[in-house]
Amino acid sequence: MLVYRAGGMTRRTLKQVMHRLLVGTLPPDRVDAVAQSFADRFAAHHIYDGARARIAADRAAGYRIVVATAAHRYYSARIAAALGIDDVVATEAAVDARGRVTSGIAGANCYGPDKLAMIELWMAQQRIDRADAHVRFYSDHATDEPTLAWADEAFAVNPHPPLRRLAAERGWPILDWR
Repeated sequence: MLVYRAGGMTRRTLKQVMHRLLVGTLPPDRVDAVAQSFADRFAAHHIYDGARARIAADRAAGYRIVVATAAHRYYSARIAAALGIDDVVATEAAVDARGRVTSGIAGANCYGPDKLAMIELWMAQQRIDRADAHVRFYSDHATDEPTLAWADEAFAVNPHPPLRRLAAERGWPILDWR
């Protein structure tokens, strides 16, 4: 983390190093169990009631709920499913020749400007014309500025100080779900 903070490695490299240290390589017969166990704990203890209420309200208003996250798909899709969300745009974990999930990242890290590019690609794959869509985007981090600026409605949720400042400058509502 110190090397990352000092500018000695990219966010992508940090994510791969942390995955290697904390998770290692997951054989195919363990991926589902590990991902589901983590998702169950995360959904039970780390999803704010305000987030659950907003998801329900947006769904009731007719919005299609999509999770766009820098987290790996193999577990973030399970967290989304626990919230009744089917659509996920996420970082893909690399898989080796033996089918094991490794610490590598396949493709782009769904972070910063790459997140917006991945959302736009997902929309194209779903045949959703941006001109016909009304996009609400919720984020807790300033690195999502490209997607927040692109959205029709942007919300800063439990923002850290840089996002709080950015939201004040841009007139984005600040939501506190804690």
